[in-house]
Amino acid sequence: MMATKFDKYRPIVLGIESSCDETAAAVVGADKTILSHVVLSQLSDHEKFGGVVPEIAARKHGEVLTPLIERALEEADLGLKDLDAIAATAGPGLIGGVIVGLVTAKALSLAVDKPLYAINHLEGHALSPRLVGDVAFPYLLLLISGGHCQLLRVEGFGRYRRLGTTIDDAAGEAFDKIAKMLELGYPGGPRVEAIAAKGDAKAFKFPRPLLGEESCNFSLSGLKSAVLRQANEIADENGHLTDQQKADLAASFQAAVADCLEDRTRNALRQSGDVSALVVAGGVAANEAIRSKLTALAEEFDTSFVAPPLWLCTDNAAMIAWAGLEAIASGKSGDDMHVKAQARWPLDPHAATVRGAGVKA
Repeated sequence: MMATKFDKYRPIVLGIESSCDETAAAVVGADKTILSHVVLSQLSDHEKFGGVVPEIAARKHGEVLTPLIERALEEADLGLKDLDAIAATAGPGLIGGVIVGLVTAKALSLAVDKPLYAINHLEGHALSPRLVGDVAFPYLLLLISGGHCQLLRVEGFGRYRRLGTTIDDAAGEAFDKIAKMLELGYPGGPRVEAIAAKGDAKAFKFPRPLLGEESCNFSLSGLKSAVLRQANEIADENGHLTDQQKADLAASFQAAVADCLEDRTRNALRQSGDVSALVVAGGVAANEAIRSKLTALAEEFDTSFVAPPLWLCTDNAAMIAWAGLEAIASGKSGDDMHVKAQARWPLDPHAATVRGAGVKA
């Protein structure tokens, strides 16, 4: 039988991502070739609300997902029958959006008789550095996003040991709330980072919660409250802040977060045993001030620092397709059609309960 031009990529997986406010589809080969990568942002749909509205997000996913998948297949020059499997985010996330993506993946799987892989969104982030680099298991992962702030020892597909998590706000959540407080707009993380570049990181002495403790857990709620109190103290009689005051507040807040992340990660490096690298993933991993701190920390421990390219830090379907390929490589069979969407889905279900962690676990 004559080989096709796609044989060298085998297996080939279609990934679908719809857990929050970005709809995405991608086709990825086992040789790490990204045959297509399409993302549709819902920024304009949610910006006026200052954050993601779940009902709007789910409806938008339903409207655009099918044509987005068609576009991803067209860019890859493939048909559905050319695929070896379909992988879709099955949680955690906004349940309406997750359902849209998973149900679509189930329908496609049934239509062309290809195995379905229901992927943990966090696992997509956790494994994403291996899509673009040679990162060997085990490695230490700092997963920082809008909903999660965790330190995990990544030992293989489906094998994670959580060393620390947030007891209140996640890092990205804190950035978003500070952006809203300072009236910087949405999305908060990039807006805070941009204005912080114009500010003085030493202008205000904000607390570093849990700094110096032996645990690897995070707490950012008190820091957020301290920024609010300071903002109220320096605002004019009408409650307004100057652009420079906002920049100084943002810079000082960002520096405090970076110090907290560095301190917790230092503890994790001491406790994680032998690891091949310090890896950072998730949307907040795009923050350059935080990357700089972590790069220096990795050098301190004489280990590699790995951060995926910025486009792979935010939500995307390439990481979901890659997680599907990692599942196939591990020998995992596809999931059946009864697999359910999950709003909560911890990577380490055996991790001890942490006070106040709640849905952040």
